Amino acid sequence: MKKYEYKTKMTCSYKIDISYDEKTHEIIEVNFFGGCPGNTTGVSKLVKGRSLEEVAELLKGIPCRSKPTSCPDQLACACEEILASLN
Repeated sequence: MKKYEYKTKMTCSYKIDISYDEKTHEIIEVNFFGGCPGNTTGVSKLVKGRSLEEVAELLKGIPCRSKPTSCPDQLACACEEILASLN
C-alpha cells in the first residue's frame, strides 16, 4: 500500500490523502480534509475499490457552483498525478 497527499486548489477541502495499491492501482482509502463532510465522505466511500484510472475518468471536469473545479474533480487530478508518477 502506498500513500499520496494532494493539496487541492480552489475548493473548500484543502487536502486529499489517498491510499492505493501500487501494482493494481486500486484505491484502498480516500480522506478529504475540509469541504462538505457529507459529500466528501460519500465520494470517499464510492471510490473505494475502484482503480485510479476509473476514478480519474469518472470525476474529471465536475465543477462546483461557479468554480471550474470541485472536490471530486480535485480527486481526479490527484489520481492523474499518481498515475503519471508511476510511469
